[in-house]
Amino acid sequence: MSPTQIIVIVVAVLVVVALAVAARSLARRRSLRNRFGPEYDRVVAERNSRADAERELRERERRHSELALTPLAPEARARYAAAWEELQARFIDSPADTVGDADELVTRLIAERGYPTGDFSDQIAHLSVEHARTLTHYRDAHEIHLRNSRGEADTEQLRQAVVHYRALFADLLGEEPVRPRLPEQRRPEEDHAGPHASDGDHPEPRESEEARPGPRAPEAELPDQRRPEPARKATNR
Repeated sequence: MSPTQIIVIVVAVLVVVALAVAARSLARRRSLRNRFGPEYDRVVAERNSRADAERELRERERRHSELALTPLAPEARARYAAAWEELQARFIDSPADTVGDADELVTRLIAERGYPTGDFSDQIAHLSVEHARTLTHYRDAHEIHLRNSRGEADTEQLRQAVVHYRALFADLLGEEPVRPRLPEQRRPEEDHAGPHASDGDHPEPRESEEARPGPRAPEAELPDQRRPEPARKATNR
């Protein structure tokens, strides 16, 4: 075999190997994108290179595989769903406390599923392997929770925090946990509307596709705070 033929064969082998490596790398990248969704782009933006980001995501997969995750029993799922509905009903009277309670309830559910709940960034890394599409909601909720603990969050931000918490909560439960919307708060004058008024007279909740659980949480899931109308003056006939 001539030297030229040997060189051609070596070059051909190298080209085949390079193509195989490139195909494998592309397949692994596609797999990471599919699994981590928006979290993939977030980690790439935070790292110095795409290769570093993909190493980080593969390390998350490795650590996740070592967890002893536990599916919820039906009775546990029902218990959490009831707890969330009760929590959501308390929002009108105590929005600030409700956000803290929501953080505790979600953390308790995370722990019962088998995820670590110590450091928040470590917690996010473990959750990202199977729940990456709701992590933005969880991050936003946690940030509002921290602002709330400093007394810096207004009522609308507190409302959004509960909505964001609910996105991950529903994802962890694996089904719709509670009604997508609560009855609206009644006006003060309705409490004295006479014999036609009833404590059970609430408007029917409106269905909305945005209220379904998933990667995008509903924009307005909790009841609006209404201003009481001024009392009418009595007239003498």
